[in-house]
Amino acid sequence: MNTSLACSIQKATLSTSSTPGKTLPNWQSSSTTALDRQKLIDAVYSRHKNSRAYSSAPAVEADSLSSTKKPLKNTNQLNLWLGLGVLALAVGTMGVSWVDSYFEKKYPILSKSSTKTSQHVAAAPDTSSKSTLTDLTPQPSTTERAISASGRPIYSRGEVAQHNSLETGIWVTYVDGVYDISKFVTIHPGGERILLAAGHAIDPFWAVFSVHATPETRELLENYRIGDLMPRAEDSTAQDIESHSKGIELLFINEPERHPSLQVRSARPCNAEAHPDSLATFVTPNELFFVRNHLPVPNVDPELFRLQIEGPGIPDDYSLSIDELKTKFTHVSETVTLQCAGNRRKEMHDVRPVKGLQWQGGAISNTVWTGVRLRDVLADAGYQLPDFTLPNYAEDITHVQFDGVEGYGASIPIEKAVDPRGDVLLAFEMNGEPIPRDHGFPLRAVVPGHVAARSVKWVGKITLSDEESQSHWQQHDYKGFSPSSTLETSDYSKSNSIQELPIQSAILYPRAGDEICANDDDEVIVKGYALSGGGRHIYRVDVSADDGKTWRDAELVQMDKKPYGRQWAWTQWEAKLPAEWVSERAQEGKVTFVCKAIDSSYNSQPETFESIYNARGVLVGAWSRVQANFKSK
Repeated sequence: MNTSLACSIQKATLSTSSTPGKTLPNWQSSSTTALDRQKLIDAVYSRHKNSRAYSSAPAVEADSLSSTKKPLKNTNQLNLWLGLGVLALAVGTMGVSWVDSYFEKKYPILSKSSTKTSQHVAAAPDTSSKSTLTDLTPQPSTTERAISASGRPIYSRGEVAQHNSLETGIWVTYVDGVYDISKFVTIHPGGERILLAAGHAIDPFWAVFSVHATPETRELLENYRIGDLMPRAEDSTAQDIESHSKGIELLFINEPERHPSLQVRSARPCNAEAHPDSLATFVTPNELFFVRNHLPVPNVDPELFRLQIEGPGIPDDYSLSIDELKTKFTHVSETVTLQCAGNRRKEMHDVRPVKGLQWQGGAISNTVWTGVRLRDVLADAGYQLPDFTLPNYAEDITHVQFDGVEGYGASIPIEKAVDPRGDVLLAFEMNGEPIPRDHGFPLRAVVPGHVAARSVKWVGKITLSDEESQSHWQQHDYKGFSPSSTLETSDYSKSNSIQELPIQSAILYPRAGDEICANDDDEVIVKGYALSGGGRHIYRVDVSADDGKTWRDAELVQMDKKPYGRQWAWTQWEAKLPAEWVSERAQEGKVTFVCKAIDSSYNSQPETFESIYNARGVLVGAWSRVQANFKSK
């Protein structure tokens, strides 16, 4: 294995930029000892004495809002929490004192002397608060000041910057508004992470993260508005306020190193596709596996990590450590291909514009995942596995929700989750090694045959529910619409979530613009991959050298020989085309190669994108076309 992988798997210690305020509560359980807590506190304080940098590490704690531990129902409210949760700007020494106070109040068993704390100057939030949005209306200052045309007081950037702690109040700005979010902090699922935006604009962060870029979320933010921001031209304090671009750097301070061959489509959060050459082998090496992140990469300490499972019939205190998962359940390995819903999106975009990362054909990779069966873990937790063979089968639980510690969430149908032939895993190894941080360390849900968005990374909580995940990504992303729908007219509430993938194939070699010629056997080689969702096998791949007028069969050279309905890995194919046959189809020295696949249900890819066009550019499965320059011998 390439030694660069070692850079992706950090030792199980808290980094100097870990966010302590939520790290311990997030993994708190009855089996966490006082010594464990003491070790964590010592690590946190020693690092904060030497650093003021904060990371985005863990995690959304939905159950901090309600003693009933129910999934969040209000999607817009969650979007706002997540949106504000990923904001980041350093708040100086306030951060250290807040951490000290937080732990003293949360864990009174730990004395000041044992934790070597500094003087406490900031009040800790009351995490047991049952406040709701209805009683969070901020109270603006009564000090006389200029009033805007809208009737609201006007504040300068310098004044906003002074409100950067729980003592002074937490203020932020967005566009031309000033917002007091002080009371919001106590119910924010991401806890103290919201403090990292204190006293500054949130605009640059909202530009990076699209999760909250909705009218509904902006409307919720208006609940906290206390005034208007002074126009920059009139604001004498504007030039004195440090650029908030440094906040973006702090937000992503925990990012792992990545292989230089990855083709970056967005830097923050990192989204990078595998180089075509990296996909030439049946199993993709870990460091070459495509990266799809929605939020900053969390730095999870496996010693503190506990997987929480909630649902009817499951004890409230049921949780598992990584070691318990590894020792209590049978280990299973499955070769599974994960593909982003937007793979090949750029090809559709080139025909008709779509919104989304401009993936080419490398938002896909194949690897061997090792872990434990999800159904085994759910059964151990107390869930009565249903019998799908009964003619009157009915189940109150219809979905299994996965929550990642960084805030991402998704769900799958219960039938897929517990079907013994569904092979859903809670994986802790990738190609025989601990999963790299970019891909979910220490634990990832792996849902074979489904869109990769359902294989939640850094999964820290599983909920059995009668509804889908209410996360932004389940409710307002990864859905398809008709070719005539626009981004403005698409109603996500009326569209079904993508689960199983449709049939797909793509040409890896040659690449567009390559100069090719016949080999010593007087053949022209074309290579690629094919995949179908739902466990369907690839039966055939057809290849053309004249844009689909005539075809030759490709050879299926590498595949995972699995039982019917359980083909989770891609099939790699190779076409050896007679040079004369290719030459006859060349036009002015150019050849347009095309491939299309057929699966075990005899599904076939559509010829063009017109019939499957959608404004988000998902499930791009039309014929794969590559034009190359052909040179005769």
